[in-house]
Amino acid sequence: MAGNVTRARRYIPPAGDGLCPPPAAPGAIVVGTFPLESGEWIAPHAHTHHQLAWTRGGVLGVGIGDAYWVLPPTRALWIPAGTRHSTGATRGALLHGLYFPPERCAIDWPDPTPVVVDGLLAHLIAHLSRDDLPEDARLRAEAVAVDLLRPLPTTPIDVPYPVDDRVRAVADALLADPADPRGLEVHARAIGVSRRTLTRLFTSDTGMTFDHWRTHARLRAALPLLAEGHPVSRVARTVGYATPSSFLAAFRRTVGTSPGRYLGTSTEEPGRGEQGA
Repeated sequence: MAGNVTRARRYIPPAGDGLCPPPAAPGAIVVGTFPLESGEWIAPHAHTHHQLAWTRGGVLGVGIGDAYWVLPPTRALWIPAGTRHSTGATRGALLHGLYFPPERCAIDWPDPTPVVVDGLLAHLIAHLSRDDLPEDARLRAEAVAVDLLRPLPTTPIDVPYPVDDRVRAVADALLADPADPRGLEVHARAIGVSRRTLTRLFTSDTGMTFDHWRTHARLRAALPLLAEGHPVSRVARTVGYATPSSFLAAFRRTVGTSPGRYLGTSTEEPGRGEQGA
């Protein structure tokens, strides 16, 4: 990376089909900030530059198609240039966006990629936000910041939204109340079809069985609560699991790791230190 960079004090990406340029500034890394209230979302948009989305406090959410990432301060998301996405806060947060011109960036990850944010990278982001950095100091900080971007193997939890009106009615009910205990047959009667028909419709419309889709919806609803520090026992009940152990088992089976490791909020081995109180 090379060049001199000045800070953009606030960048509010506009909605629309076009690509949004970063704040006007020379150089390799542009840092923009935008406060988000709890539940506030920036409309879907894309950037001409790669973006690293991060918050120092609170919890960010990033939606890309059917995929959804939850980002506590220990995680950021690399969003490749041209990727349409929406960004919001599940709890009040200050969004930090780092923007990298593709033609001058050594990183070329083609897909959205979560990265670790440790204390050094967090300090470097704040350092790069300053207006008064000499060019040589900024270049050194930029080079170190890029070196510190370490990709994580975790993947988002996909919850494909159905197109068929009948399936959508069931999906909306489950999204509104992930703890809804009704089974497939009860939902089928509610929308006036047979169990067999709803089974077929759900699979053809979402690519998942009813049970698989509901598990993903419940886990996605759980992630912001876990990132905010709520105990696993309370989160499990909130999203429809009778016990913390059944929730943790579903999480590991679906995601391949524990919630603490997925969110970067725990160094415990899977199965330890996750029960809550």
